[in-house]
Amino acid sequence: MHEASLIRDLMQKIDALATDERAQRIVAVCVWLGALSHMSADHFREHFERASRGTIADGAVLNIVVSTDSSDPNAQSLLLRSIEVET
Repeated sequence: MHEASLIRDLMQKIDALATDERAQRIVAVCVWLGALSHMSADHFREHFERASRGTIADGAVLNIVVSTDSSDPNAQSLLLRSIEVET
């Protein structure tokens, strides 16, 4: 399933960054959804909330940017733009 793989990869990146930053908690996450990622902002939010439950990112505020450019080289991707941590 494409969405599950994208979310799993995203959560691994968030965990790695949180470890690097010695974070106690992830306060906010900013992601970019490619036009061909097959996810709306609401759909992504549901997946993220489920995947982050019980993790360092549980309850993080989401900032979701949705691209409409299907010719973008990352059009099928979900990109992590930034995280805000609490140390």
